[in-house]
Amino acid sequence: MDRSERKSAARQRLVSLGFGNFVVAGRIIAIVDPASAPMRRLREDARQEGRLIDATQGRKTRAIVVTDSNHVILSAIQAETIGQRFLAEESASKREEE
Repeated sequence: MDRSERKSAARQRLVSLGFGNFVVAGRIIAIVDPASAPMRRLREDARQEGRLIDATQGRKTRAIVVTDSNHVILSAIQAETIGQRFLAEESASKREEE
């Protein structure tokens, strides 16, 4: 890894999913509420295909995060809270680029 690659990797912002779990902000496609039937199917399909990451630490799932690699991440933090954290990271990244 050369110097420019290290700088690029260092600039990647992380979004906290709670309990010490993070995801790279640039990889997030969607942050959704898990209550609907389509989201339950999404979760079950991901589990069967080995694409499910459970970051709830045994707590109730309150948000589902879908990544560009088609992984499905379960979080015990509310979707709105994760969304606010995502937006904060996005705006911090834009300020840093200026």
